[in-house]
Amino acid sequence: VQLAESGGGLVQAGGSPRLSCAASGFIFDDYAIAWFRQAPGKEREGISCIRSTDGETYYAPSMKGRFTISRDNAKNTVYLQMNSLKPEDTAVYYCSADLSLARIVSGTPSYWGQGTQVTVSS
Repeated sequence: VQLAESGGGLVQAGGSPRLSCAASGFIFDDYAIAWFRQAPGKEREGISCIRSTDGETYYAPSMKGRFTISRDNAKNTVYLQMNSLKPEDTAVYYCSADLSLARIVSGTPSYWGQGTQVTVSS
């Protein structure tokens, strides 16, 4: 199983980058996919996840409104559209996958990518 994030980098405050998570090595359609992030000195936090069966999406309350998750099963890719970024959004962003949505919600999905750094400058 491989998950490869891309799309991070240095962004100005107010910017709207889109992260991608390219998956391989498993049946993508069967897996729920989630985005997490970890800021320096802080615990990892969940952002959003998208279910495999029907594409239903879930967001952490603090992430609703500025982040949008989507998936393209034909490309084995999940996206995270981020809008109106703030310096406090600076973090390493990870995608993760699991057959069990419950494990994702609990913050313990089976598979993780290496992460992509997003740095928001003021």
